[in-house]
Amino acid sequence: MAALDSPSRIVGADVGTKRVGLATSDPLRLFAQVEGTYPPDEALDTIASLNDEEGIEVIVVGWPLTEAGEEGEATEMVEGFVERLCETLGPVPVERRDERYTSEMAKDLLRRAGVSQPGRYDKGRVDAAAAAVILQDYLDSRS
Repeated sequence: MAALDSPSRIVGADVGTKRVGLATSDPLRLFAQVEGTYPPDEALDTIASLNDEEGIEVIVVGWPLTEAGEEGEATEMVEGFVERLCETLGPVPVERRDERYTSEMAKDLLRRAGVSQPGRYDKGRVDAAAAAVILQDYLDSRS
């Protein structure tokens, strides 16, 4: 159960077949912070722990539309993860956000942050940064 004196968090997720990048909002829900990258089952456990410890207001999941803006195989895979998430957490709302170009934005942010080239293309690091990009876009749209 979430602590009564701290506001619940907003969680961002960049879901892939092998890894899930996670990010969380700060307590004021202004900034996205990288949480980490996990195998899908471990990501579900991590999200459940966050919900137990701090509470989760909403989970923002990257929705992998095609270049033409349509759903496809990738969205079906993410929908499977969302279903498992809902089974695990119960009534926590899930918001789907267009994630086109978030990996490229994440790589650019890593470059601008001074991360060296080999580390900048580390898939796990990019996935976690992409989750933060997805979450920050959501947080910015709320203000």
